Amino acid sequence: MRAIISAELGAAAKLADVPTPSAGPGEVRVKVAASSLNGFDTAVISGYMATLLEHRFPVVLGRDFAGAVDQVGDGVTGFAAGDAVFGVVLDHPLHAGGFGEYVVVPSASLARVPGGLDLTTAGALGLAGAAAATVVDAIAPSPGETVLIMGATGGVGSVAVQLAAARGAVVLATAEPGEGTRLVRRLGAHYVIDRGSDLIGQVAAIAPGGVKAAVHLAGDPFALADLIAPGGRFASLLGIGPDQMGVRDVVALPVNADLAPAGLERLAAEVVAGRVEVPVQRIYRLAEVPQAFADFAAGSVGKLAVHVG
Repeated sequence: MRAIISAELGAAAKLADVPTPSAGPGEVRVKVAASSLNGFDTAVISGYMATLLEHRFPVVLGRDFAGAVDQVGDGVTGFAAGDAVFGVVLDHPLHAGGFGEYVVVPSASLARVPGGLDLTTAGALGLAGAAAATVVDAIAPSPGETVLIMGATGGVGSVAVQLAAARGAVVLATAEPGEGTRLVRRLGAHYVIDRGSDLIGQVAAIAPGGVKAAVHLAGDPFALADLIAPGGRFASLLGIGPDQMGVRDVVALPVNADLAPAGLERLAAEVVAGRVEVPVQRIYRLAEVPQAFADFAAGSVGKLAVHVG
């Protein structure tokens, strides 16, 4: 099958032919229609993830996938060939991925694509959507509370803005002037903080005593923590927890995305209902994915989606 791989530690993404996988016991094979690029993928090609996860090269890149069940392994119940599914590839060691024509995953990790959700959107929803839901659940904003989201224009941040606003929070979102600002305003941000300007002054003008909670998806976590009111909450997907906070009076919550199928299906239902948008900036063909990595590194807003087949 054709796939986008990293051939060795630190190797750039490239198109290659690799063996087509087969479903084993408890697994299904999915014929992939769509995927998307995440920060995790850029960490793999940089070699950073080798310090955290064992790799089995060549590594097929891409964590997200959406498509149709193509092959069912022994012992699998509840799924049949042709079922529309989506999810996130979580293999250990790191080897399989969504940037290939087929992917094999445990059946227990699969979420169903509901009617009304196209596969391009489903393929861009999984990891970013789950991460956004997890981090917003962690800070649990109450109606009227001020929440600062650092990194609001990315795939995770753009969904987190919507989820926090839906809870009634007053959302402050960091963005650059132009396309990023327009995006976060459209998604429900009440205030936009120019991330290239005076962060402290801008936040202080809106929340003089500090914001009640903050979501750390990018930038300096400690500068962000200093903008939180005493006793406020700080949630990070980048491993920043209470041990790093020093004497700050902040409840620091390091979190990992909850990728359970039930949560993915709830997010999908929200998208179908029109309450959550997955903002796709551009769609790439499989052979164009190396360019998608370059565009991601140069700065993009929302999601970069991939049409696989």
